[in-house]
Amino acid sequence: MQQQAIYGVGDASYQAAGGIEGLRRLVADFYRLMDEQPEAAELRRLHGESLHLASDKLACFLSGWLGGPRLFSEKYGSIALPAFHAQWPITEQLSQSWLNCMAQAIALQPYAPAFAEYLLTQLRVPAQRIVQASRNRHA
Repeated sequence: MQQQAIYGVGDASYQAAGGIEGLRRLVADFYRLMDEQPEAAELRRLHGESLHLASDKLACFLSGWLGGPRLFSEKYGSIALPAFHAQWPITEQLSQSWLNCMAQAIALQPYAPAFAEYLLTQLRVPAQRIVQASRNRHA
C-alpha cells in the first residue's frame, strides 16, 4: 500500500508541482494571465517591460519554498519576501489581483485538486505579509 505524500513535508509539495519544470509552466501561465487580464494591469505595471527575470526568480523561489532545491538563494542570494516587496505600495487590491492570477494559473496545471487548494492556501500567507510590510513602510 502506497502512502500518500503530505504536502509541506520534505519535497512532497515540490514533487506535486512537477518539480522545476512544472513550476516554470505554472509561472509562465501566471505571467501570461497577468499580461492578458485588464484587471491585472496595475499589478503588471509594477513589473518591468520584460518578465523574463521575474519569471525565473518566481520559479526559483517557489522551488525552495515548496521543499525542492533552493535555486533562488543559489542564483540570487537570500530574500525576505515582505521586506523585498515593501519597496512598492502593495495594496490589498494588488495582492488579490496577484492571487487571482495565480489561482487561474494553478487551475491550468495538471495538479491534484488537493494540492491545488493547498498551494493557493499557502500562497495567501506571504501575500498578506507583503501587504502588511508595504502598509508599514508606506504609512
